[in-house]
Amino acid sequence: MGLIWGEVVLSNPVRVDLAPLPVRAMADSGAVHLCIPEHVALQLQLRELERREVVLADGHRRTVPYMGPIEVRFANRRCFTGAMVLGDVVLLGAIPMEDMDLVLKPQLQSIAVNPASPNIPLSQARSSFAIGEP
Repeated sequence: MGLIWGEVVLSNPVRVDLAPLPVRAMADSGAVHLCIPEHVALQLQLRELERREVVLADGHRRTVPYMGPIEVRFANRRCFTGAMVLGDVVLLGAIPMEDMDLVLKPQLQSIAVNPASPNIPLSQARSSFAIGEP
């Protein structure tokens, strides 16, 4: 299986005067967060909210800026999140993909809106026990 890429639009919801930024993003269901290169954070004039420690693929730990808020759009979906400034490509992790109810299509090497909920994102918002149980 090859890498999965998709076109997303990033914007700063606090700075509506700035143009949205269309970018090519690598989708990685093994990653958790949205990661953006430094030049994207600068273009969107994102604010550093805090610093976060991340474990890289090679096992090394690194402290990186966590910027936000940032709006991510794909097709008829959007989410609001923070982003770690890390790497040289936009990395779309599991949290923003789940929030927008996106699925990966490995055979097509693409990202898509969940076909089971094509019009609006579907989320699970229930507890682990059945209704009526203590």
